[in-house]
Amino acid sequence: MTDRVVIAGGGIGGLATAIGLAQKGIASIVLEKAAQLGEIGAGIQLGPNAFHAFDYLGVGDQARAMAVYIDNLRLMDALTGEEITRIPLDEAFRARFGNPYAVVHRGDLHGVFLQACRDHPLVELRTHAGVVGYDQDDSSATAILATGERVTGSVLIGADGLWSKVRAQLVGDGAPRVSGHTTYRSVILTDQMPEDLRWNAATLWAGPKCHIVHYPLSGWKLFNLVVTYHNDAPEPVAGQPVGHDEVRRGFEHVHPRARQIIDMGQDWKKWVLCDRDPVMGWVDGRVALLGDAAHPMLQYFAQGACMAMEDAVCLSHEMAHSDEPAAALAAYQDRRRLRTARVQLQSRAIGEHVYHPAGAHAALRNAVMNARGPREWYDQIDWLYGSTGLEGAVSLETRKRA
Repeated sequence: MTDRVVIAGGGIGGLATAIGLAQKGIASIVLEKAAQLGEIGAGIQLGPNAFHAFDYLGVGDQARAMAVYIDNLRLMDALTGEEITRIPLDEAFRARFGNPYAVVHRGDLHGVFLQACRDHPLVELRTHAGVVGYDQDDSSATAILATGERVTGSVLIGADGLWSKVRAQLVGDGAPRVSGHTTYRSVILTDQMPEDLRWNAATLWAGPKCHIVHYPLSGWKLFNLVVTYHNDAPEPVAGQPVGHDEVRRGFEHVHPRARQIIDMGQDWKKWVLCDRDPVMGWVDGRVALLGDAAHPMLQYFAQGACMAMEDAVCLSHEMAHSDEPAAALAAYQDRRRLRTARVQLQSRAIGEHVYHPAGAHAALRNAVMNARGPREWYDQIDWLYGSTGLEGAVSLETRKRA
């Protein structure tokens, strides 16, 4: 298959798809509605499955060079200030899953894919090119731009995010589901982080209807802060600047040790979290969805970007191994939809049962999670971190035994 692929959306998923296809000798054009290609936000966590994807997509060395490798995933009780449990990310973890766990700045990760695309002759990048719909026939798919221009290729991939116009036509399921949870993001200089909390860990402080996450970024120059509470926000918001008072409001009840982290934040921006229910159909002939356009999820599994990169791996593989575009897209959908549905639904579930419970519910969480050792934790997360994106929920361990 050599005809050009049209990709709507120049975020991490769209660029990962473009470079994945290019690695297979397939040309693409990426259509981005913004004036320039870039990412907003701050930190992002990368499980071993992300590194499996980096290697497949040909950017493993670049991704590893800009990552910060943390020692633990730490779960703290935001009411008592005490540790509940930790998952070590040491050599035993890497041996089990074949790759490390790391954290990066979202903009740096996007930049890795952007540079790879700019350097590859099979990738064309266009800005000011928002896709509002599509047409197709037996031999091609056409993206319709807001200007009325039409861009045609062998297939169209809708990687245009939560508010995807391609999804609106393909699935037609209306607006995203508003969770009522509001997330506030900031980054601070490392020397402004309380010294006794400068842990080389992705740390979660879990409290009633709220949580705090922090970890080092950018070669330990910065700490990423992400704090979330339930405020029944009725409408989606993305990247809106807010003051300290609004952020503090949801954390008056937590332990001072946790609350002091919020006081260090500045230049806060807020997002009202949204997702969608999983759907079985992402494909319409020569048109398919990818990443948040296909399976938007809450942040609680830290897997949104990882799932988009896995999608890119799978789509690239299927496109390279089929002479029939529609058949390749159907195979991609079949490989990916149940795995991503599991992540979507479990992201909601761990928000309720791990991040935000209170009273007896929280005490049960503490008891159950504290009782697990590293091997038990690794067994619990094997289905997630052991996959490359090609085999759905089949783990590396299963492949080794086969």
